[in-house]
Parts: sequence; structure tokens; C-alpha cells
Amino acid sequence: MMRTVEVLIVIIIIAGAYMAVTSFAVLPSPKQSSPINLSRLALTTLQELDSQYGLSTAAFQTSNNTEMGILQTALAASLPSNAIYKLTIYNVNSGSASGNGMYTSLASLTNAADLGTASDSASYLVASSNVTYNSRPQKIGDNGVGGTLYILNCSDAPGWWITGYTTNSLAQDLYTMLSPYFINTVMVQSTAQLGQVLNGSALQSEVLQNAVVINTCGEAVPMPSGYYSSQGVGYNSGDGSYAKYAYTVGSKVRTYNWTWVSIVGYPFYYVSNTGLLANVQNNWGIYGMNMTGPAGFNAFLQGLDNVAYSKNTNGIAEDLTTTTSMGTVYLSSSVLDLCNYYGIYPAPYQTATRALSTSIIATYHLNVTTYIINTATDSNGNWNPGAVYRHNQITNGVASFQGGIYALGGTRIPDIRLTALGILCDYKPQIFGSSYTASGTSRLVVLQLGLAGGS
Repeated sequence: MMRTVEVLIVIIIIAGAYMAVTSFAVLPSPKQSSPINLSRLALTTLQELDSQYGLSTAAFQTSNNTEMGILQTALAASLPSNAIYKLTIYNVNSGSASGNGMYTSLASLTNAADLGTASDSASYLVASSNVTYNSRPQKIGDNGVGGTLYILNCSDAPGWWITGYTTNSLAQDLYTMLSPYFINTVMVQSTAQLGQVLNGSALQSEVLQNAVVINTCGEAVPMPSGYYSSQGVGYNSGDGSYAKYAYTVGSKVRTYNWTWVSIVGYPFYYVSNTGLLANVQNNWGIYGMNMTGPAGFNAFLQGLDNVAYSKNTNGIAEDLTTTTSMGTVYLSSSVLDLCNYYGIYPAPYQTATRALSTSIIATYHLNVTTYIINTATDSNGNWNPGAVYRHNQITNGVASFQGGIYALGGTRIPDIRLTALGILCDYKPQIFGSSYTASGTSRLVVLQLGLAGGS
């Protein structure tokens, strides 16, 4: 019983002490314990005014009382009732050209003569709606080497493995995407014109050496009639194959130091010419086309490597959809990093059905200068679904690149964004941008906030 009484006395003492302390304690006001972040409030208010209430428009019409009145009404409605403010609009001058310094005050809106000592502010830069951002790409060839882009748009050469497109539509889109980056862009409109270029004759006074040549026919390659389809040049009667034409093209690529671009599928798998091969079809019902099979690309690499022609029907490409998880491959990190720079955004993952064996690098003295798509591996080896290969050549003891091929081994629907992006990532032309800070085209808006009655 005595113990119970003692416990009750202790409880009474503790409760009394707590009541005495709390009755004399001074607690902070709500605004002291959780003050308003005036700087953040000012910034979010400016962002809201710009997105919803035409801040960018009013900033360039400071003499328009109606616009400024609408802006002030929107500003007051966006802030707490006890907020006091001063919004000032400045012109951004063009540096040393102005004698007034970097900024000139144009107008201000306020609801108080004094914001007190506990005010805070935020600034926001707006551009005139009449200002557009312009960029000028560096031209490939500005350094005096190359600068010509040939796009094969041969009307007498059907394509293959370009499902959903025509060679003409692909050529037009590639022209739009890539012509700003080259000194000269030439559409090769027929196999006869291609023969002229292969002969070393320019079509439009362009520089032929060190050019980029894009074949829009997919797995087929346009073949001129006459000399380039004749015995020993484009056709070999000994093996009954037009693979010899691919060998000749490979030799020309090496001679002129071209970069040949295959946009999709297995390179040089067919040759095409509607006149020459009018009665020949590619085993799939497409006339004007003859299948060379794997021998075509093997022959091209032989010509590029300057070794004797020998028909080789061994396949050097892999359909990764049959050996890996759905054949899904991924863009390399270096290419992904440049997507924003060049403004080209292909899907980061692709389907590879014609990935090239990495064995060709050593066999034909090649060097990969850019991996567009990461190397894939299956039980049969390592494969490159998309890469730029340069041929290594030694002349008088000096090593250099002489000719090359950019091969994309994707499935039958070509993505020319990959074609364009791969070329740009390999050559890396710079993009020179214009400036927003020219006089009269930019305004700096500063919003200073305080609270009525102090902070």
C-alpha cells in the first residue's frame, strides 16, 4: 500500500512540473518553425507566369499598359495574400556594344514601397517569340579532304530488303538529313551515272576522291550495263557469277578512298539492273535482279584488300534472331551520347539478322573506327551488327586508311536514322550555334519577394 502511494505522488509531481513548464514556455510561430522559401517561390512564380500568363510576351511589350496590367494581375493572383513583390524587366544588351552595361532596366511592377530586410529574389531569362535558334553544321570536307556525298537513287535498279520503302523515298530522306553536312551532295539517278562515277568522272564538278557513297537499294547493288557487267569486270564466266562486279566495286572504293554505305541486310547479296537483267529474277519473283549470295560481299572485301578474286560462297553474316534472345542488339554508348548533339534519335535497341563476323577484320586488314551497335556474341562467335570498317594500307612504310564500308546488318525494314547517325558519329562534324544574347532579343526578369509584417 505504501508503495502505491509513493508512485502516485511521483506521477503528481511530474505532471505538475510539465504543466508549469508548458505554461511559461514560448513556442515559435508557425512561420518561424516553417518559413516560406521566398527564392523558390519567386522562381516557380516566374515559371508559372511564363507558361500560363504570357510573361515572354509582356516582357517585350513593357510600354503596353494592357499587357503589363494583365501580367500584374496574374502575378498578384499567383502569390500569397501577405506577399509583397517587385518585378523588374531588364533588356540584355550586346556586351561592349552598349554603353549601359550588360543590363538596362525597362519596367517594374510592385505593390509596396519597401520589401524589408528579409526579402529574396529569383531571375528568369526569356527570349522574344520572333527569335529562332539557328545552327550551322561544319561541312565534311572543310579541311580540304573529300566533302562529297553520293546517294544512289538509280531508277533502273530495284532494291531488296527495304520493305515499306522505295529507293527514291530513302534517297530523299537521306538527302534531307545529311546534305547540310557535306560540301556537295549528288543524287546518282541511274546505273549509267553510277558507271560514270566508277570511271572517276564527276557528275557535277564535285570532288570524287574520299567521298561517301550510300546505296539505298538495300541488299542489292546497282550494276551499270556495258563495261561494268562485262566478262572479267562484272561477270566471271568461269564461275557464272556477277560477284566479280562486287570485286570491281571494292577495288574502286580502295582506289578512290570511298566509304561505301550498306543501309540494311547482307551487303552485295544481289546485283540489279532492270534493262540488263530484265528476264532474270532474284529467286523471290523480283525481275531485274540476280542473286550473288555471300560470294558478293566476300568479293567486295577481296577487291578492297587488293587480293586476287576468287569466288567464295562461305557466309560471313549471322541471323542473331535464331541464336540469341530475339536478335536484340543495342546502340553503343558513344553513339547514344551523340544523339542529342546531332538531333537524331533511332531506337536504342535494334533487331540484327545480318550481323557480320568479326573475323573479317583480321582476314581483310580492316580496322573498326566506329561501333554503331555493340558487338554481339553467340555460340558461333562474335558479330558486328553495325560498324564502320576502314581498310589498313601500308604505302612506302606509312600506314593509312584506304577505302572502307559502313555496314548495318539490321532486319528488312531499314532505319535511315541509323545510317545518318553512324556517318556523323564517324566523321564527327561540329555544329556551330547562334547566340540568344544579341541586343533586343532577350529579357531578364527579376522577381523580389518579401512578406507583409516581416519574415
